[in-house]
Amino acid sequence: MTASSLRVFGADWCRDCRRTKQQLDRLGVDYDYVDLERDETAAAEAQRISGRMNIPVVVFPDGSHQVEPSNDEVEAKLRELSLV
Repeated sequence: MTASSLRVFGADWCRDCRRTKQQLDRLGVDYDYVDLERDETAAAEAQRISGRMNIPVVVFPDGSHQVEPSNDEVEAKLRELSLV
C-alpha cells in the first residue's frame, strides 16, 4: 500500500463490504480491495489492524482505520483527508 492509497479488507458475501465498495466507487475514490476469501493471510492482517473479526476494515492513507463503518463515517474521513 502506498502512502496515498486506501485499502479495504472484505468479502463478497458481506453486505457491508459491498456497500462500502459501492460508495467508494460512486465517489471516485481509488482503493485497494483485499478479498479475505481469496487471501487467507489477509484475514490475519485485517484482525491485527482492527483488533476485531468484523469486516469491512477500511485503512486510510493516514494509517487510521474503521471497522464496519457507516457511509457517513467513511465520507467524513475521506473529506477530512481531502480525498473527496
